[in-house]
Amino acid sequence: MAERFPHALLRALRNDLPIDRLIRIHLDLPSKERDGYLRFSCPRCGDFHTATNPETNLARCFRCRENFNPIDLVMAAEGMSFVDAVRTLLPLLKAERRE
Repeated sequence: MAERFPHALLRALRNDLPIDRLIRIHLDLPSKERDGYLRFSCPRCGDFHTATNPETNLARCFRCRENFNPIDLVMAAEGMSFVDAVRTLLPLLKAERRE
């Protein structure tokens, strides 16, 4: 049987883990600040035509036309399944809540 996660946990992973910190610190994706936005190397195409939006906690690649929440980003960057990405992010969420 497939592993199931509580809706509240998935919501917290998507909304409470700052996407900028995830990109810079945890995934260590090549990144730079430009025009007030964090630009990063898209894990799908490698292009830097990207941005993050702290208000929605989403990252976007304008070349791929793909939005990433923290779970999606880990899946793409690390080549993980959804379940493995959630398991990877759980300790980060716990640490974020302690800070």
